Amino acid sequence: MAIRRYTGILIFILLFSCSNNGSRRNPYLQERGFRFEINLNLPLYSPLSNPGNAVYVNSVNAGIRGVFVINTGFDFMALEASCPNHVPNNCSTMELDGQIARCSCEEFEYSLFNGQQLNRPDDGERYYDMLIYNTARSGSTIVISN
Repeated sequence: MAIRRYTGILIFILLFSCSNNGSRRNPYLQERGFRFEINLNLPLYSPLSNPGNAVYVNSVNAGIRGVFVINTGFDFMALEASCPNHVPNNCSTMELDGQIARCSCEEFEYSLFNGQQLNRPDDGERYYDMLIYNTARSGSTIVISN
């Protein structure tokens, strides 16, 4: 009888301990599955050997419109290169400007260190931060996936 009671309490706690953090999926960017590898020994990716440097990977096999990869000093981050605040179109591929990604459609700017929009308008509308992809380093290879 006591075991049944404790089981009921445990189930109750598990059901109500789940929380909704209020985050919503970005309606503009379709999250597609992919896996892409970067060889840090290649000259194209040599800027990533220094903390704070970023590169744009323009490949149909990486993200929607490619990805930005940055060496944060502690690890590597990979972020979607398509502006997260509108449907992909002819101006939605963002441009790399140092440690900032800039959307030429609305001049929105995003930090590559955390993906957050830097110049979010205060108009009451919902704005999205950059889509961040999984990264794993194995020797001189960085694997980017979603």
